[in-house]
Amino acid sequence: MTDPVIIAIDCGTQSVRAIAFDPRGNILARKRVVIEPYFSEHPGWAEQHADYYWERLCEATQGLLATSAFAADAICGVALTTQRGTVVDVDDHGKPLRPAITWLDQRRCEGLPPIGGLWGMLFKLAGVSETVASFQANGEDNWVRVHQPEIWKKVHKHLLLSGYLSYRLVGQFVDSVASQVGYFPFDYKNLCWAKSRDWKWQSCCVAREQLPELIPPGEPLGAITPSAAEATGLPSGTPMIAAAADKACEVLGSGCLDPDVGCLSFGTTATINTTRSDYLEVIPLVPPYPAALPGAYNTELMIFRGFWMVSWFKQEFGHPERLLAEQQNTTPEQLFDRLVAEVPPGSMGLMLQPYWSPGVREPGPEAKGAMIGFGDVHTRAHVYRAILEGLLYALREWGERIEKRGKTKIRRLRVAGGGSQSDAAMQITADMFGLPAARPHTHDTSALGAAIDAAVGLGLHRDFPTAIAEMTRVGDVFEPNAAASGMYDALFRRVYKKMYQQLRPLYAAIRDITGYPP
Repeated sequence: MTDPVIIAIDCGTQSVRAIAFDPRGNILARKRVVIEPYFSEHPGWAEQHADYYWERLCEATQGLLATSAFAADAICGVALTTQRGTVVDVDDHGKPLRPAITWLDQRRCEGLPPIGGLWGMLFKLAGVSETVASFQANGEDNWVRVHQPEIWKKVHKHLLLSGYLSYRLVGQFVDSVASQVGYFPFDYKNLCWAKSRDWKWQSCCVAREQLPELIPPGEPLGAITPSAAEATGLPSGTPMIAAAADKACEVLGSGCLDPDVGCLSFGTTATINTTRSDYLEVIPLVPPYPAALPGAYNTELMIFRGFWMVSWFKQEFGHPERLLAEQQNTTPEQLFDRLVAEVPPGSMGLMLQPYWSPGVREPGPEAKGAMIGFGDVHTRAHVYRAILEGLLYALREWGERIEKRGKTKIRRLRVAGGGSQSDAAMQITADMFGLPAARPHTHDTSALGAAIDAAVGLGLHRDFPTAIAEMTRVGDVFEPNAAASGMYDALFRRVYKKMYQQLRPLYAAIRDITGYPP
């Protein structure tokens, strides 16, 4: 008997991937289609046409099915995971009214009336009025209503990219509970749209009827429609199971079910996550995100421009490696690992603080990146290693915050995302945390997490612990080096942890003088 096949679609920032899994988590076939992350018509804008994502998704699924060895009737279900925070507004026919505002977009809608009434008083007393005002200013619905009112009047549904693509696949305005990450009136504690008296409705202009119906991960969203089947090649009527946003699926696909397992993601945004059954705000007013596990939470803390810094370095300083990679039929990143090997742990005192993009609370909106400790010994190799170390210093700091607030020690590490393919980055991770750092058996952990949701929803495994035991396993493990760990521990405690507070007044002065960041 032929094994059933699960199709997981992963629409990320850099590409769309369609991947076929069997019930044991093995990849049967894979098709990757590169996408342009965004176009920008004004400084700070980052948009992409919603239909562009759909067309690339169709290209990926058609390419997968055209080259796979399994029969189409073996496909038992489909699951979708996408980049988070990318917003699509559609009319009552489901047609996009304007380009999608991607998660990389930096526009803000300033000058909105502050939250009033009892909520406003409570926010003032708690000293979080600026945080709430930032939430308002970042809301894409507010920006469209103020700056494009003629479009906002036509908005039938205000969707995340996951909701839009789900609509194209199953013909209904539905989305997963675990995809709701963004400036929406979502109740993160109860994992549903906020109640009518919640302050979030005052901060947004979207109405409840403009939002999709939410389905918990592991439950059916609908079935592939005939029109979607024609466009994608997927069999009409195939069940589509709710999964989660890409980071949540990465955590699940890495096998991280327990709060003592730290899941690091080395992607465009670098994150550290644990999974908990209880609601825990590691930073007050910054909620945990919905997990790909029903009813659970990911205590995620992030570095917004995480391994984007590696791409930046490759673009600005990696010309020799790019040329050599073409000659040797390898990747620049593999050659960058050789640069790291040329430099001792600690980068001869070169220290990077990776706040390339400011935060809302910690770091604050004035934050900027910094590199200190330059000397005449430092080269490109030192700068590159300092970038990797700076990201790991920041992730370790967030990890300690999660441990302190959650009263649970992180004892194991799983590392996912594209950056986890670097042996150098993996070894620095083990040394920085003083813990073994393990890669999952596949780097396509977002897609695997979506496939796990589908496998449970389809009844291929009886529950999530069983599915995780069957479909995930550890790949390479990197053990910490005692000498390197000691060096990093001293630099982390005596230097890195003091950098932000020491530099914060200077960041504020730069912001006042230059207006950047806004």
